[in-house]
Amino acid sequence: MASSPSTVAAERIRSLTHHLRGPAPLSPLAVSLDQSAPLRVCVTGAAGQIAYSLLFSLGTGLVFGPTQRIVLHLLDIPAAMDALNGVVMELEDCALPLVAGIVATADPLVAFDNVDWAIMLGAMPRREGMLRKDLLKANVGIFKAQGEALDRVAKKSVRVVVVGNPANTNALVCSHYAPSIPARNFSALTRLDENRARSMIANRVGVAVDRVKNVAVWGNHSNTQFPCTDHGSVLLANGTTASIDAAVNDPEFLRTTYIKNVSLRGSAIIAARKLSSAMSAAKAVCDHVRDWHFGTAPGEFVSMAIMSDGSYGIPRDLMFSFPVTVANGEWTIVPDLPLNDFARTKLAATTAELEEEKFEALAHIHADAAAAAAANGQQPPTAARPEVAAH
Repeated sequence: MASSPSTVAAERIRSLTHHLRGPAPLSPLAVSLDQSAPLRVCVTGAAGQIAYSLLFSLGTGLVFGPTQRIVLHLLDIPAAMDALNGVVMELEDCALPLVAGIVATADPLVAFDNVDWAIMLGAMPRREGMLRKDLLKANVGIFKAQGEALDRVAKKSVRVVVVGNPANTNALVCSHYAPSIPARNFSALTRLDENRARSMIANRVGVAVDRVKNVAVWGNHSNTQFPCTDHGSVLLANGTTASIDAAVNDPEFLRTTYIKNVSLRGSAIIAARKLSSAMSAAKAVCDHVRDWHFGTAPGEFVSMAIMSDGSYGIPRDLMFSFPVTVANGEWTIVPDLPLNDFARTKLAATTAELEEEKFEALAHIHADAAAAAAANGQQPPTAARPEVAAH
């Protein structure tokens, strides 16, 4: 049952007060890092609108903690350098004590040099009339170059978050071209989908969004994603905890309208703003990185697209969103969650889409390798269905 308007207002004020307190207390690891060197954080597509919303949060300590200094490495294309220089001027004018330095460049080898984190916002957007295969081909080129640069100059412990769409497959390609960096260090952003999913439940039930826990987004960051409430809970206004299914009390809504609204939320924002999500995407990046850095709260999981290890029957070496917990900078897929027939059908659909994207992207990789071999007078590689090797 939904709460009264006054109760909802009180819940939102309480939630806002909670968020204004800032990040959780620093872990011993973060204190140790602060006493040594600043973290080096690369943001690609740094002159874009998501970065414009993200960079201030990074610089104020909302992600890595209120005493952790950072050096921002900002990468964009040569045509965006004037705009990027304007962003740098604004960052300087913010006079942020935690920003120990700024590197602005169009050269990936400079941008990724010795970085601890790489937040990949930049990608080729899908333009009107562009075929999906052409979008994949363009992004293979982008993430090939950036993966190779990461492989050459980034720390081998670098954590990579791919946001530019198609995010899952772009992350897969980036990992493929950075074989010296562990594949588990690559991820794609599905936290925005999770945040949307939790917010919609909160609005439906009439509570603050931080009272909705353990909504999992499975699969691809696309229309086939599966926002699953089966294992989630809601802390109700009367102080009791209920399953999301019980709190919403409308199974047909949760299986139809809810899933559709979550998956199409980005399109709805574009229709309303005439621009894609920026502020909410930046907030989701902050949530993703902060939880990867500090760890998830006890008893809670979050959604991350990471390299499948075969859990839940998902093919290995597919960049797939799972519910995960994080401790000491390492994620773990939540094991043994029961999945009903409906959930398994949704997972099968998003898996099929990701496998097709992988096949198309890696076909472009194979063609690129064959062209390079031919140019060097070498035998081109066998034209078998390409696979990604775990590393």
